[in-house]
Amino acid sequence: MNLDLIDVSRWQFGITTVYHFIFVPLTIGLAPMVAVMQTAWLVTGKERWYRATRFFGTLFLVNFAMGVVTGIVQEFQFGMNWSEYSRFVGDVFGAPLALEGLAAFFIESIFLGVWIFGWDRVPRWIHLASIWMVAIAVNLSAYFIIVANSFMQHPVGAVYNEATGRAELSDIVELLTNSTALAAFPHAVFGSLLTAGTFVAGIAGWQMIRTTRRAENDPTHADAAELWRPAFRLALWFIVIGVIGASISGHTQAQLMFEQQPMKMASAEALCHTETDPLFSILSISTMNNCDTAVQVLGVPFVLSFLAGNQFTGVELQGVTELQAQYEQMFGPGNYTPNLFVTYWSFRMMIGLMAASMLLAVLGFWYTRKGRVPTMKWLGWASLISIPFPFLANAAGWVFTEMGRQPWVVHPNPDYWPENSPGGENEIHMIVDFGVSNHSVATVWVSLISFTLLYGVLAVIWFWLMRRKVLEGPLPPGSSENIAADSYGPDDDDGVQPLTFGHSEAEPTSPATSRGDE
Repeated sequence: MNLDLIDVSRWQFGITTVYHFIFVPLTIGLAPMVAVMQTAWLVTGKERWYRATRFFGTLFLVNFAMGVVTGIVQEFQFGMNWSEYSRFVGDVFGAPLALEGLAAFFIESIFLGVWIFGWDRVPRWIHLASIWMVAIAVNLSAYFIIVANSFMQHPVGAVYNEATGRAELSDIVELLTNSTALAAFPHAVFGSLLTAGTFVAGIAGWQMIRTTRRAENDPTHADAAELWRPAFRLALWFIVIGVIGASISGHTQAQLMFEQQPMKMASAEALCHTETDPLFSILSISTMNNCDTAVQVLGVPFVLSFLAGNQFTGVELQGVTELQAQYEQMFGPGNYTPNLFVTYWSFRMMIGLMAASMLLAVLGFWYTRKGRVPTMKWLGWASLISIPFPFLANAAGWVFTEMGRQPWVVHPNPDYWPENSPGGENEIHMIVDFGVSNHSVATVWVSLISFTLLYGVLAVIWFWLMRRKVLEGPLPPGSSENIAADSYGPDDDDGVQPLTFGHSEAEPTSPATSRGDE
C-alpha cells in the first residue's frame, strides 16, 4: 500500500486521537460516579460507599493521568502535521482550546489536588464539593473541545478575511453556542456515562461473583452482598441513563446532520439516489466502495424517515449521487463522497455496541432483584467482557463523525452557501488536501511509528496498573486509612494522610460522627 503525505498524516492523527479517546469518556463518566459514591457515604454513613469511592477513585486517577499525557500531543499535532489548517482557522479554533486549558483544566487540576490530598485535611463537605467540581470541570473541558470540533463540522461565529486568506473570529458567543456543539455535547456526555457505567458494572459484577463463590469464612465473602452488589446496581442505572440519553441526543444530532451534512448521512445509509421514505438499512453490500453497485439486502421501513424528520412518511432524503453533483456545481470538480464502507459500518457499530451494554443492564437487574446475590460464573465473565463495548462504540462514533465529513477538514456551512450567503462567510471551508503541512512523507512516517510505539507502551502500563488495582481489591472492612471519624477536619494535628489508597488496619470510618456533626 503506497501512502502519500496526506494519508500518513491522517493515519497518525486518527491513531493518536482514537487512543486518546479511550480515556476521555471514562474520565468524563467516572468522575460523577465517584462523586455519587462519596455523596452516598456522607449521607448514609455506610462504609460500603467509602470503600467503593476509594477503590474506583484509584482507577479514575490512573485513567485521568493517562488522558492528560495523551491529550497533550493532540493540540501540538495541529501545528506539526496540519499547519496549513492551523493557519486557516487558528484565530477561531484557538479560542475554545485556550478556554479548555486556562479555565476547565485549571479547575480540574486544583480541585483534583484538593480531593487527592484533602482526606483528613479539609471538612468533609468541602472535600465532597471538590470531587463534584472535578466532575463539572471535566464536562466543561469536554464542551470546549466539542465547540472546537463543531467549528470543523459547522463553522459559525467567524468571517473570511480575503486579504489574509484566513477565518477570523467575529462572535465568540455564536461560536460557543454552535447548534452542532449543543447537540453533540449531551451525546458525548451520555456516551461517557454509559462507558463509566459499563466499566464499573463489569468490575463490580466480576468481583461480586468472584467473592460470593468463596468459602463463607473467607474475609471477602461478605463483600459480594455488602459492597459489590450495590456498586453493580448503581452502575447499571448509569448504563440505563446513558443508553436512553445517548439515544435521544443521538436522534437530535442525526436530524441536525441531515440538514448540515447530508452527504454524511446519505453515506451512513448507503443511500445512493434521492428517495422519499427510504428504508433504514440493516445490511447493504457494494463492491470496491462503489455507490453504483450498492445493494440493500435488509431494511426497515419508517425508521429512517423518523430519524431524519420526526415523521414516518413524506420525508425526501438526498442521495450520494445527487449530492455529489450539487457539490461539484458549488465547489468545483472533485470527489465529495466519504468512504462509504467506513461511514456505513462505523454508524452501525456505534449503535450495536451500545445495545450490548444495555443487555448487561437487563441481565444484571434481573439476577440481582429483591436482594439476590447471583453465583453464576458466566455472569461475572459476561460483565467483564462487556467493558470494551462502549469504548469501541465511542471510538466508532468519532470515526463516523470525522470520516463522514471527508473530504472536508472544515465542512462548508449550508446556511452560507452561495445562494444563501450575504457574502464572505461561504468561503470558510477547507478540503483535507489543503490543510496538511509541507513535510516529507518519511518525516511523518517517523513520527507515526514513534507515537504508535510510545502509545503502545503507555497502553501496556495503563492496563497493568488497572489490572493490579482491580485485583488488589478495595480497602478491607473497618479500614479507614487514618481518616478517623474524629479527625476529618482542618483543625486536627494528626489527620494529615493524603489519598494513598493503601490498606491499613485503622478503625472504621463513618461520617455520621465526624467533627462537622458535633
